[in-house]
Amino acid sequence: MISADDYVLQLVQERGLVSAEDALRALERVRAEGATDLDAPTAILDRLVAQGLLTWEQIINALALEFDLETVNLDEVRTTPEALAFLGKELAERHQVFPIQLYSNELEVAVADPLDTETIDDLSRILRITITIRLATPEAIARAIKTAYAAETDVDEGARTALYDSLDKETGFKVVLPTSGDVKSEDAPIIRYVNLLITEAIKRRASDIHLEPLEKRFRVRYRVDGVLHEIENPPKRLQASILSRLKLMAEVSLAEKRIPQDGRIQVKVSGKEIDLRVSVLPTVYGESIVMRILDKEGLRLGLPELGFFSDDQTNFQKLVSMADGIFLVTGPTGSGKSTTLYAALNYINKTDRKIITVEDPVEYQMTGINQVQVRREVGMTFAAALRSMLRQAPNIIMIGEIRDLETAEIAVNASLTGHMVFSTLHTNDAPSAVTRLVDIGMKPFLVSASLRGVLAQRLVRRICPNCAAPHEPSNKEINAIGITPDEALGINFLKGTGCPNCNNIGYKGRRGIFEMFVVGEELQSMIYSGSTLVDLRRKCRELGMRSMREDGVRKVAAGITTVDEVLNATISILE
Repeated sequence: MISADDYVLQLVQERGLVSAEDALRALERVRAEGATDLDAPTAILDRLVAQGLLTWEQIINALALEFDLETVNLDEVRTTPEALAFLGKELAERHQVFPIQLYSNELEVAVADPLDTETIDDLSRILRITITIRLATPEAIARAIKTAYAAETDVDEGARTALYDSLDKETGFKVVLPTSGDVKSEDAPIIRYVNLLITEAIKRRASDIHLEPLEKRFRVRYRVDGVLHEIENPPKRLQASILSRLKLMAEVSLAEKRIPQDGRIQVKVSGKEIDLRVSVLPTVYGESIVMRILDKEGLRLGLPELGFFSDDQTNFQKLVSMADGIFLVTGPTGSGKSTTLYAALNYINKTDRKIITVEDPVEYQMTGINQVQVRREVGMTFAAALRSMLRQAPNIIMIGEIRDLETAEIAVNASLTGHMVFSTLHTNDAPSAVTRLVDIGMKPFLVSASLRGVLAQRLVRRICPNCAAPHEPSNKEINAIGITPDEALGINFLKGTGCPNCNNIGYKGRRGIFEMFVVGEELQSMIYSGSTLVDLRRKCRELGMRSMREDGVRKVAAGITTVDEVLNATISILE
């Protein structure tokens, strides 16, 4: 309604829309009915309109002329899904404003009261965007909100079944509709769908949720055990609403659609705190969103659960228990490097040791460890955090990733002054870590003095124990993994046939395959003298280092994984 300000009452009188006598009689009536002086002007306008002496259209037109604003006929204006999703039904109803058009840095809305600057300022602050206004009657705004938001969020029963009840037959996934107690009845279907999308991904042990706008459809996929599975796609017309809802939850700018954005969503599922790292990337057909799921309480891995055999586990324990030096875990994104380092920290986390980590972001919370979150926007970089944390006198330091010379130099200096430093690096194999450190500017003599060992790893899917059955690999597969037919006769090859326990995929969970590079005296001398990667790898093989392919074959022989998985994980590694 119009603001409680007699300015509007005076305005309609000055423009001859109502006489002073009619206004006076209306004032006497509303005071007799108990209206306060504060409410009287609005109540008078309402009474004049109810008596047919004045219309809201006349009031709006008078305000438009007075303030040089445009009016809008909301019955004829067709708003956009982006504008509706950006403002949201809750804000529209609460402030009685209606979104007309969303631009790159501006939202145009219809309001009934241009004098209510407090509401306009509140919306601008909440939405982080400039608000421009056009005028419409209160009845037209209320009617437009009811009609437009009902149409935007009303999913028919057939579409709802497609959204919630059916998933790709190949994966065997099945989304279960929530009971009335799981979702509030007033929640919009878009909100319900987004909540279910996240909840179901967590139930299925997905590591990522991918929402990808394509030309004629809106694709949604879960990454489970490193493999993407497409689920039933929501209707293309709901794309803007779903993406806007997720951007709102991630607290990124809804208006910005030209540049990548990163955000975070925190949810609680079955009593557990779950973090989702949200990446928004503009594409040709809309913004692609990927959410990485981080269960902060879910990491309780011991070293055997990583996939180590007893001999590798013994070497690993020796390396991570050293008093000083650098230990690196290498591999591509998604190869489980952080999980391995967390398991190592968990193993050496004793009351007589002080452990500090610098991470971006802090993926898992660990008891008894000081974890530092990198915040580049305020100057808290890896290097800045490392300089400060050395003054905290830690025994053990974990750096999320060595990505530049400055970070590498601080890590090496820390290792040379009596600290054990753990970190990750992006290389294809273990010996390549040496050349990578030299490439970013480290002196070979510093690398040889500080590096204690490198663990290269990949993840392979584990055969589902409930449906594992004997399997006969082809001669081509046997030759590909580097074993002879005679050696294959002694191996009991297994493969999952698919069951409800693994959603008919045949795999459940993942295990690591490893390449352990331990820096002894001979290798130290070679690194110091600047030996080539080929020479380093040859010497490592002479000293007994197993390649990831060979470790994978051991896990095939143990019935942990399949030949296909090992080949897929190690295909790019030159043995």
